[in-house]
Order: sequence, then C-alpha cells, then structure tokens
Amino acid sequence: MGRPSEIVLYQAEWCPYCARVRSKMTELLIDYRTVNVPRPHAERHEVLQASNQTSIPVLVDGETVLCDDDDIVPYLEDKYAKLTA
Repeated sequence: MGRPSEIVLYQAEWCPYCARVRSKMTELLIDYRTVNVPRPHAERHEVLQASNQTSIPVLVDGETVLCDDDDIVPYLEDKYAKLTA
C-alpha cells in the first residue's frame, strides 16, 4: 500500500520519460493520480493550465510543479525516499 499524497502526474503511457517517473514513484510507494494527455501538443490543455507548457511529464505536488523527469526523479528521492526507509 502506498503513502497517500496529492501528487498529480501529467503523462502518457507511451512516453519513456513518464515511465521513468512512474517507476520511481512505485519504488517509493507513493500514491498519485495520473492525467493522461493527448499526443498532439495543441490538445494538452490540462497540462498547459497546470504548468504553462505542454511537454510531459509534469508533476504537481501541492505548490511544487516540475516539468522534466531529470528534475522530478531527484525531487521524489529527496522528499520521499527517507520516508520509506
């Protein structure tokens, strides 16, 4: 069972960068909600509203909004890894 959170991940199943983030959140036992975004950037209204851009993955954790797996993964490790130890 995961740790309850308000984390939202804007992502797509076909996106390898999103898969990297999902894998890290599974490893850290973090509960989160996913929003699957359309392939065309012009149709990514929800992620644009959340982050002011249309690339994925985007992670929203309260007031924190991160827009790249290279930023998201270290953030998750820093914030949540010590809670699983």
